[in-house]
Amino acid sequence: MSVRVRLTRVGSKKNPIWRVVVADQRSPRDGRSIETIGQYNPQTEPSTIVLDRERLDHWLERGAVPTNTVKKLMRAPAAEAAAPEAPVEPEPAAESEPEAAAEPEPEPEAQAAEADAPAESDKG
Repeated sequence: MSVRVRLTRVGSKKNPIWRVVVADQRSPRDGRSIETIGQYNPQTEPSTIVLDRERLDHWLERGAVPTNTVKKLMRAPAAEAAAPEAPVEPEPAAESEPEAAAEPEPEPEAQAAEADAPAESDKG
């Protein structure tokens, strides 16, 4: 039995989302798989690539052969970014922001004149 690491399509019509699966090479593309080890969404910017590196290495050690597309996904820089990172603390607000928010913008004189003009024509 030859095992492959390949993509299987999920998602709706004209909305391809792919799962990275380990499957027997004789099974159809969207058929039975042994294990799902990741996902790939090419529609986001940048593309979303999530791979379980531990399980991928497990299957590669046991002789699973990745397809050309999966090899590219393994090398992609987005695959490294998919690993959980430490939460980033938000930076404190700059001092100039509260000053700008406290000062209301003056209403343009043209808008005030337009508002008064229809009222005068109704009186006359």
